[in-house]
Amino acid sequence: MVEGGAHPSSKTEFTECWRTTWKTPYIMRLALSAGIGGLLFGYDTGVISGALLYIREDFREVDRKTWLQETIVSMAVAGAIIGAAFGGWMNDALGRKKSILIADVVFFVGAIVMAVAPAPWVIIIGRIIVGVGVGMASMTAPLYISEASPHRIRGALVSTNGMLITGGQFLSYLINLAFTKAPGTWRWMLGVAGLPAVVQFILMLSLPESPRWLYRENKVDEARAILAKIYPAEEVDDELKALHESVEFEKAEEGTAGNGAFGKLKGALSNTVVRRGLYAGITVQVAQQFVGINTVMYYSPTIVQFAGFASNQTAMALSLITSGLNVVGTLISMCFVDRYGRRRLMIISMFGIITCLVVLAGVFYYAAANSPKISNLESARFGNNSTCPAYGSASNPASWNCMTCLKQDCAFCSSKVKDLAPGACLAANDNIRDSCRGDRRTWYSKGCPSKIGIFAVILLGLYIIMYAPGMGTVPWIVNSEIYPLRYRGVGGGIAAVSNWTANLIVSETYLTLTKALGSAGTFLLFAGFSLIGLVFIYFLVPETKGMQFEEVEKLLQKGFRPKLFAPKDTKGKAKVEE
Repeated sequence: MVEGGAHPSSKTEFTECWRTTWKTPYIMRLALSAGIGGLLFGYDTGVISGALLYIREDFREVDRKTWLQETIVSMAVAGAIIGAAFGGWMNDALGRKKSILIADVVFFVGAIVMAVAPAPWVIIIGRIIVGVGVGMASMTAPLYISEASPHRIRGALVSTNGMLITGGQFLSYLINLAFTKAPGTWRWMLGVAGLPAVVQFILMLSLPESPRWLYRENKVDEARAILAKIYPAEEVDDELKALHESVEFEKAEEGTAGNGAFGKLKGALSNTVVRRGLYAGITVQVAQQFVGINTVMYYSPTIVQFAGFASNQTAMALSLITSGLNVVGTLISMCFVDRYGRRRLMIISMFGIITCLVVLAGVFYYAAANSPKISNLESARFGNNSTCPAYGSASNPASWNCMTCLKQDCAFCSSKVKDLAPGACLAANDNIRDSCRGDRRTWYSKGCPSKIGIFAVILLGLYIIMYAPGMGTVPWIVNSEIYPLRYRGVGGGIAAVSNWTANLIVSETYLTLTKALGSAGTFLLFAGFSLIGLVFIYFLVPETKGMQFEEVEKLLQKGFRPKLFAPKDTKGKAKVEE
């Protein structure tokens, strides 16, 4: 059974999940209540993309400085690294439930700080605080769900956390659209994030601690009582026996390492099973970020503007489509993650992601090469002081097009005839922007008008559909089940820190990369990273579908090799299956 990698599945895990939770609704109550942590994660990921458009309008220094925009976006990720690091220790020391409660309080405080921020630096502080809460919740919620779920439907239930992440992103775009005309726009967008934290805090007060953590703390009767609510009566003793064997094995190892945070970290890194789990866990978490997903989630409206849609409202409305597709993709994952396996879904997902990124790069390259020309007559229409300084001093202004203009930190004012006709290259300031719009023209400061811009939006949607069922949800499932109980908090924390660190690198450099390489070059770069990630996943990540935690430990103890590279038995069959 261990060599084969998984139990056979005769029906979809989603059907089994529905049947089991219908009979035992307490299981779904646990999963959904803890999964609100995913909702917080998703909302924070999505809301800043729309709020940033209006923060730029309220604070002109933010609009002028690319690094300041990147910092406002990415400081939540920096906070999440801190939260994930502390979250690993808190999970083991205080338990899963208390860790979630603390994350809710931290997140609520951060949301209030952002909502009342009088200056960009206060927004950044609020983003860091919110990030700490997100980092704690991002690793604790799937861990709690995983340990409180029957192993038969564990993958589907952990996927509810992924579904709520994407649901939070979709909700954030709806909230963004709802407040576009309200006074204080971005303050409402960011402040509303505190409400789900309050709801989860109240719900979690009435829920139990993880049974696996309780058993580890010698609270056997409490663990049995919770397992009795989750499993059929005839399976409770078997689960307790499995827990007992796992805990006793871990206690036997404790003599070689201390119980403190550093002792546990040292013990984890010196443990062969944990190291192999970390190879897989860190691989999938880093790959999840380096496919470029959070360039879409954090900067989706900006990317839509790059594709030629200048209006803030239009950009956010089109972004809502990609966010909705993310929810659909996560539902697909819930249906198939335990039927077809974690590994297979990730590999298929990566192939689709690479294809979409390469084609998307081609679309943006074509759009940039065929952007509207700059007309000297149109540029002079608004007065010499309005013309882009770089254009006025250019040696060959006849060769300029809209994209050339934008690269000089200027803006394109469309022709009155049509957006694709030659237009004006103007200095990017508020007065000139208002003059352009007052003449019933469109002002482009992020992207150029294009007749194929809608194809970029369609490809973004396809990219999301390929990402969500595999790389969107499966890395969190893998990390919730691949570490031994004693090191589950530490292992999950290390993997979560690697995820958020990769996230920080991507989100902090995206706008700078697009400025240096263009949108086409940036997406092509992410395609290259995705190809590298695919290779690492193939060689390092085993299949864990349908396996008990103890079986996963045995699989890692033996070591994993892909099917094509596994040693053969006497009949010529690979001993380790994919």
